[in-house]
Amino acid sequence: MKTEIFDYHLPDELIAQTPILKRDESRLLIYNKQDKTIQHKSFKNIIEYLNKGDALVINDTKVLPARLFGKRDDTGGKVEILLLKRIQGNVWEILAKPAKRMRKGRQFSFGNRLSMNVVEEYEEGIRHVELKYDGIFEEILDEIGTMPLPPYIHEKLDEQSRYQTVYAHINGSAAAPTAGLHFTDALLDQIKEKGIIVTNVLLHVGLGTFRPVNVEDVSTHKMHSEYYEVTKETALQLNDVRRQGGRIICVGTTSVRTLETVTDDEGIICEGQGETDIFIYPGYEFKVVDALITNFHLPKSTLLMLVSPFSSREETMELYKKAVEERYRFFSFGDAMFIQ
Repeated sequence: MKTEIFDYHLPDELIAQTPILKRDESRLLIYNKQDKTIQHKSFKNIIEYLNKGDALVINDTKVLPARLFGKRDDTGGKVEILLLKRIQGNVWEILAKPAKRMRKGRQFSFGNRLSMNVVEEYEEGIRHVELKYDGIFEEILDEIGTMPLPPYIHEKLDEQSRYQTVYAHINGSAAAPTAGLHFTDALLDQIKEKGIIVTNVLLHVGLGTFRPVNVEDVSTHKMHSEYYEVTKETALQLNDVRRQGGRIICVGTTSVRTLETVTDDEGIICEGQGETDIFIYPGYEFKVVDALITNFHLPKSTLLMLVSPFSSREETMELYKKAVEERYRFFSFGDAMFIQ
């Protein structure tokens, strides 16, 4: 399967640079894969398409202000890093820029409260570093770090909270699970009142979000691993929903990857935690996920590839063509699609 068949034309002006004023008033393209129909709605209308007894699965990861600007101690050369994930203790995996300045053993400072020693070098700008600081790490990050907005966003984000879901809870992501950005507390309350179970999984979004597919053959692409957790309570809830005929509806590709990782060959969702590098693309048969709420993703990305098996690659690319024609807003701060 060639990577190029997941390419599409997107005018630059359709790349959303800022979040819409009210989260749940973004647009929503609804695709029914059974009868092949398309509807255009507002996101707050999603409740009309969720049924009593369904389960809505959200990812409650929280984005760290993980982009830091510093300098090399001996030369003063400027550097930028993106914290990707904690390896152990104060040792972190980072994305270095420029990578050539960050050699093993070199020391760097990020203001007066945080310093860094490079302990290992890897390809593609990846480094393992030891961070040194006094005080509470999260408070230091809040003071000196900035939100790691994707490189296609060029506008300043006035409210940092707009790159967090309203249910963000557990620190650890280097990017937001953006399908969840459309939900408000009020909308979630309405969904629960309708008899829909809202339950959470955890996947800390890491390097895979920032890495394009550069191989010619999709099947040879290697996903970077990301940390996930599914509690016993969530697993029991979702298995019960399935037994009673309800649907498992995932908010975002991260929730999909998490559930498909912990589901066995019999379709039973298991509790668990660990690292997943699951790569979903056409030909994959979903074990447990029935429907997906998702944003519109970059051309030739692993996220677009993951969406495709919910219907087919051809249908997915047609939906994207239609979204472009209808002037939907794309990517992180853009509009949403519901495939059911």
